[in-house]
Amino acid sequence: MESKHAEESVGTVAIVGRPNVGKSALFNRLVGRNIAIVHDQPGITRDRLAALSSRGRRPFSVWDTGGIGGAGETELTALVRHAADAAMRESDVILFVVDAQAGLNPIDHELAKMLRKSKRPVVVVVNKIDHDKHEDLESEFAQLGFDNSVPISAAHGRGISGLLEIVDILLPTELDSSIENRKSKIENLPLSLAIVGRPNAGKSSLINSILRDARTIVSELPGTTRDAVDILYERAGEKFLLIDTAGIRARSKHSTSVEVFSVMRAERAIRRADLCVLVIDLTSGVTSQDKKIAGLIQEAEKPCLIVLNKWDLVKPTPGAKGAMERTIVDVRERIFFLEYAPVLVASALTGENVEQLFHLIGTIRRAAGVRIGTGVLNRMLRTAFEENPPPMIGTRRLKLFYAAQTRGENDVTVSAMKFVLFVNQPKLLSDSYKRYLERRIRAMSPFPGLPVLLSCRARSESERRASARAR
Repeated sequence: MESKHAEESVGTVAIVGRPNVGKSALFNRLVGRNIAIVHDQPGITRDRLAALSSRGRRPFSVWDTGGIGGAGETELTALVRHAADAAMRESDVILFVVDAQAGLNPIDHELAKMLRKSKRPVVVVVNKIDHDKHEDLESEFAQLGFDNSVPISAAHGRGISGLLEIVDILLPTELDSSIENRKSKIENLPLSLAIVGRPNAGKSSLINSILRDARTIVSELPGTTRDAVDILYERAGEKFLLIDTAGIRARSKHSTSVEVFSVMRAERAIRRADLCVLVIDLTSGVTSQDKKIAGLIQEAEKPCLIVLNKWDLVKPTPGAKGAMERTIVDVRERIFFLEYAPVLVASALTGENVEQLFHLIGTIRRAAGVRIGTGVLNRMLRTAFEENPPPMIGTRRLKLFYAAQTRGENDVTVSAMKFVLFVNQPKLLSDSYKRYLERRIRAMSPFPGLPVLLSCRARSESERRASARAR
């Protein structure tokens, strides 16, 4: 099935440079919010990060890439360079960030040679000009041989408006038409998917399988994805925002402050996503950390589906089908509080069943538009109360006067299914009885992938009679 990345509809600007020159700080400054992790440890950004910048005259998609030529694992250095190469090939303008206070570096010269071969407009962004006394430091970088150079301080916002003016001049002029329409398409993506899970469960591999290219870095080293990486994606006329998150490990195992920041970003990604895809390693089954991540999804009241990944490693073994079925049962038992989440067995590496992921998403989206008629809902709940009355709490028992669904078929978003119960006293609804009522609602309409949330509002007997007469 043919797909395309939605970010191709606006101008694209790539930020490149050696490690720790301030690329992520510039990225955050251009997009107007803290997306990339800013830290003084080299090599923090290893993937490409994408976001829309609306600070200039025309919006553009801006890419932050991993530092080129930095110290660290040999494998990752090569992968980071590949990601930066791809960003440069796909960009309209390249921002070559250098460190004014550190001065020219041999890696800067090597990178300059590579950028000249890209045949793209290049702006040398001389960063860390934090004070007037630093301005003389810019002249050294004229040796790189590029026409456009601008001194800035990404940390303090100095020189950013001048940089935006240069970028606007260098962006292709044909992007002027219908720019607001293209901006609207990017900012109003129908569905954002947070891909979450333990380190090395296969989250980035799953996204690569979806995109059919090596867009995110895949490595056997835990902690490769340190930022939450937003990837705009379109297939069959439907638009998605794929959020690849840093692997979430137990807090006691966080080896650096960067890893703590990464977990915070992953938790934030869960909260801002429309739907969470929890990736679990089929070869290791459900771990306590998987349960904790599932708990974060539950706390955020997010729609969810579960992908049991690495089926390609289990499938060739004797009794594979039985092992898979036992793992599914284990998932249901250990993550019982996400019982509404569909489970998909897949292989991100081979692509097996990955297409089914979007069939499940389609099922969840359709379920999000289902509305239970108010009369039908109230008759069902009255029957539920009669067949299994609420427990006595002290000397009182919960009374249901009226119930209504607060969202339904005209709501285009994917979110929890919410029901409000008008009762005599909300605190009389126990947790166990709430779960009972949720099960009765799901028996009428399963709402796959969607949490069912009940809230209570107090209403006196006289208010109930007055409301009934008004209806």
